[in-house]
Amino acid sequence: MDASEPKVAVTLTQTGEHYPCAVDESLLAGMARLGRRGIPVGCLNGGCGVCKVRVLRGEVRKLGPVSRAHVSVEEEEAGYSLACRIAPQCDVELEVAGKMQKPFFKGFACEASR
Repeated sequence: MDASEPKVAVTLTQTGEHYPCAVDESLLAGMARLGRRGIPVGCLNGGCGVCKVRVLRGEVRKLGPVSRAHVSVEEEEAGYSLACRIAPQCDVELEVAGKMQKPFFKGFACEASR
């Protein structure tokens, strides 16, 4: 990713953490590029469904087809997609639909677990 490319903020609601992502890269690639975890990572090409998220706020652009075995038409209409198949067009707030990975930053603890 070129440093001059426009970046937007992607926020994960479960932890409140955020990371920068270019408007031409997938939400998953933006997170992985920073060596962070949060959104589960699987096949990286839309076939496994591991990186399923729900876009709660903001706009995204499709980067390719999503397997209907993992995201139904109804779910897609409700904001669900695979993080590897969508790119942010502005600041985006996401909810991870599957099991969360460890938080981005070492030492981060959720309020609920304290």
